[in-house]
Formats: sequence, structure tokens, C-alpha cells
Amino acid sequence: MKLLNLKISTNRLLLQPISLEYKEVIFREFTEKITTYMHPRSPKDIHETELFISESLLNMQNRNDLVVVILAKDSQEFLGCSGIHKLNNKRPELGIWLKKSAQGNGYGLETITALKEWAESNLDYEYLIYPVDRANIPSRRIPERLGGQIYREYEQTNLSGKILHLVEYRIFEKVFKHEKGTSKTS
Repeated sequence: MKLLNLKISTNRLLLQPISLEYKEVIFREFTEKITTYMHPRSPKDIHETELFISESLLNMQNRNDLVVVILAKDSQEFLGCSGIHKLNNKRPELGIWLKKSAQGNGYGLETITALKEWAESNLDYEYLIYPVDRANIPSRRIPERLGGQIYREYEQTNLSGKILHLVEYRIFEKVFKHEKGTSKTS
């Protein structure tokens, strides 16, 4: 499957590959406030956003990462970005950010659930990693709702120079055994 043509649909959302079509809204919405608990910093100019999108597309073409924009299914309103990084690793990493006005509506859980289901059908992995700052309680609820378990805690300095106190969750595949072998459920 070509990642650049992928579309994932949920009850309320459409996840589709990031593209330069969204550079202005990403630049506008990926603010310092949004990146408070994230490794990246907000872009200083739109060229940084363009570079991020170009690198994301190249990584998708090489099947290293899946980076999607999150759109409201009914209106096509841009809500944020998400992805799975290190697709060829046994421990791919999930990430997400939502614009301020989209937060608190359950879009994060809906997005990460859809990406987890996609991973279960398309990747060979041991578990998904979901790192999140200890203080980011709304974001911590996402892996917890998906059965994620805390593996470790560590500190990391983000690109804005702030020390993050990260909690790394492991989210395992849902696998059960049948008489005829192993099957996956979603």
C-alpha cells in the first residue's frame, strides 16, 4: 500500500497524508502553546513548515513514517496532525497534536485508535510507543484508554529548550488465539 494515497475514515474524522496544501493552517495552528509538551518547537516562518511537510512526504515515500492531517469528515476542517514514526521498527512511535479549538472533543483518542487499528492490519510490531509529558493529562488519557502501560519515565530537552518529563507508554496489539491459529481483532 502506498502511504501517500492512504485515507483512514472514522465516525467523525478523515485522516489523509500531509501535503503542502495544509502548510498555512499548520503554520498558523502549530503555536508555542500547542508545542508546550512536545519535542518540536513552533515554526518561526512558513519555510520551516514547508520543510517539515517535505521531509514528512519523503519519509512516507520511503515507508519510514506515516504522517497525516486530521480533518473533520463533514466539513473538511483541519483539526491537527498525527502519525506513526519508525514504521519498520518493532516499536513504532505514535504522535499527535490538535489545534487549540479542536481539543477536548475526543478527536485525539479517535485518531490514535484509528492509527492503532491501521498498524495492527499493516505493520509487524511488538508494541507502539506513545511518549507524553507527565503533566499533559488529557494526552495521557489516550494511551491509557487503549490499554497502554507505562514502561519508563525520562527527561528530554525539547527544541525550545524546555525540559520535558516524559512518560513512555507501550500499547500492545490485541491478539487472541483461535483453534486454527492467531487472529487479530480491531
